[in-house]
Amino acid sequence: MSGSRSQSSGLRVQPAAFGAVPTGARLERIRRSPHFANGAFVNPEGARIGPSRGVALEMAKGYFRKDERVRRAPAGLIPVHSTTLADLARPPASGLRVTWMGHSSVLAEIDGHRVLIDPVWGERCSPFAFAGPKRLHPAPLPLAALGPVDVVVISHDHYDHLDMPTIKALAGTDTVFAVPLGVGAHLEHWGVSEGRIRELDWNEATKVGGLTLTATPARHFCGRGLRNAQQTLWASWVVAGDEHRIYHSGDTGYFQGFKDIGAEHGPFDITMIQIGAYSEFWPDIHMTPEEGLKTHLDLQGGGTGGVLLPIHWATFNLAMHSWAEPGERSLWAAHKAGVTLATPRPGEPFEPRNTPPADPWWRSVARRPAEGWTAWPPVGEQLDLVAES
Repeated sequence: MSGSRSQSSGLRVQPAAFGAVPTGARLERIRRSPHFANGAFVNPEGARIGPSRGVALEMAKGYFRKDERVRRAPAGLIPVHSTTLADLARPPASGLRVTWMGHSSVLAEIDGHRVLIDPVWGERCSPFAFAGPKRLHPAPLPLAALGPVDVVVISHDHYDHLDMPTIKALAGTDTVFAVPLGVGAHLEHWGVSEGRIRELDWNEATKVGGLTLTATPARHFCGRGLRNAQQTLWASWVVAGDEHRIYHSGDTGYFQGFKDIGAEHGPFDITMIQIGAYSEFWPDIHMTPEEGLKTHLDLQGGGTGGVLLPIHWATFNLAMHSWAEPGERSLWAAHKAGVTLATPRPGEPFEPRNTPPADPWWRSVARRPAEGWTAWPPVGEQLDLVAES
């Protein structure tokens, strides 16, 4: 049917990238979820999903203005660490190693298992090969060079988290997929066998080898096309091994439930928190860097232990803030709170137990603010402005 025309509307049937609508037993399970009401999944706290139509039109005009495009892009080539299979073949000395691949894609090697979270290796986070946000840096290594993966975790079905080309490539392996309710329909549509899919509601868990994966609440939304809005669930994820536990926020606005997740599943060796693509026009579904820091503290029971890895920035241009702003604001928020911040370049593996000192590497390729960069590392609390070229 792909590429054919609908007899009733005369419009082309949606391409394969739009995925599939949950049906049958999957749909019945969705309808039984306590988080599904009036034909749609609902947030743990009320959330405004986006701007009004008029505001969205004004934003679109600004989004495509040349001066705005320049401000929201790096001024030079983003320094990508050339990860190799040899780098990843050596087991982590501490039992936990994390490699941020850019945006929200993370490879976590935890207690002898390998978990790939929100893998996006495609060139655009879009259903179309010719349009939509394009990568600002290449993937640190080819997907095939990553080596075997025990489980792939998906937070939700937006294009910058669920990438059809990547899933199709992984469909030929024997990896297990852990996904929120309804997302399995997309995976099966793209060739993943039903037996390899673990579909979870919030607060449900599944075991894969020696790992326990728990889908935890998030404050966001879903959908890849007009037909399936709010028909699949979004989630954050807890991954617990024999010795370590990690948290990945997916996409989310701030909400009080992070404290409950921390009390139930924390503290964490590392939290991977969305801190980019925020806007005053959608404050309920994406977090600012300061809210991301607050989330980390909530998850740690109010303590400053564990490592914070900012995600959901640097790779795609998805909002109106400047390209380097999420990294810069996270740097200072974590410093002020006394939290250990991980600032790896895309593709740079590190072990949270030995997190390198924070390094604002983005400054070397960002457009320098008119007032200069605030000196890093600070001397005591004397934060001098320096005019770096």
